[in-house]
Amino acid sequence: MIYTIDRFEGDFAVLEHDGGFTDFLRDKLPPDAHEGDLLEWHDDGWHILREDTDSRRQALAERRRRLLEGNQS
Repeated sequence: MIYTIDRFEGDFAVLEHDGGFTDFLRDKLPPDAHEGDLLEWHDDGWHILREDTDSRRQALAERRRRLLEGNQS
């Protein structure tokens, strides 16, 4: 299952999956995890899906750029 780090709240990370949210202890995630990272659970713990996260961030940046260009008068 793939989760997205939605946000951090104190000692917890709020993880999103299929439109639902769950809290997970922040110190159980990789120390370099950031909001927006895609995570997957394996037997040895959470792993950041770096390539998927980077692709998603690039797609969102491109979408944001196109939206902003379309709003210029």
